[in-house]
Amino acid sequence: MKIVIASDLHGSAFYAQKLMDICYKEDADKLILLGDIYNHGPRNQLPKDYNPMKVAEILNGVKENLIVIKGNCDSEVDNMISEFSFVENMVLMSGNKTVYLTHGHVNNKDYMPKTNFDALIYGHFHTGFIEKIGETVVANAGSLSLPKNDTPNSYILLEDNTLTLKDLERKEIKKINI
Repeated sequence: MKIVIASDLHGSAFYAQKLMDICYKEDADKLILLGDIYNHGPRNQLPKDYNPMKVAEILNGVKENLIVIKGNCDSEVDNMISEFSFVENMVLMSGNKTVYLTHGHVNNKDYMPKTNFDALIYGHFHTGFIEKIGETVVANAGSLSLPKNDTPNSYILLEDNTLTLKDLERKEIKKINI
């Protein structure tokens, strides 16, 4: 199964459409969004083509293959325009490996979950990376619309126990086996 994992759209219809193109080109079975879907947040600039209603329309169109984790900029009112639910966190199995997915404002590489997982994947910081801390693979999907710290717009592809961080042109930035 191929899963595209992305984060921090912050209401950008431009990057939401780019994400749909990526999912199509990657032949993804699922799309997991790690939060901060519609609202740009008070510390961020407005992203390109800021249009939360258009983002909702785009995401509602793929709701059957979509899982959305709630971020710190997501609120209950976002449910009014969404035909999908926001979940707090998620654990999935990739082969025999456990993968914990969260937004990142609570658990991240500096505040690891108390339960051991083979991989921790999050967003929130808008800085894409993949690294190993002890025996755990830790990854940040970065941000599609508002990357920070001179990192590119990025997402993660999870396939066959392998995490690959990619830029918008689907060029591999880093790859690691869980």
